[in-house]
Amino acid sequence: MALEMKPICEKCEWNLPPEVDARICSYECTFCPDCAKAMDHVCPNCRGELVARPKRTNIPESE
Repeated sequence: MALEMKPICEKCEWNLPPEVDARICSYECTFCPDCAKAMDHVCPNCRGELVARPKRTNIPESE
């Protein structure tokens, strides 16, 4: 099961494509690093810890 890579910060609506640095909680709430820092890295929705979202790499399709 893959993470849902949400495309915007849930607080400031900044664009967060998969290759951009972002913070997520265990429920995949997504925030930009500046908003996460302003919230002391605590999700306002579930009170969970906000951690760095893993970056996706482009994996070539099998031939």
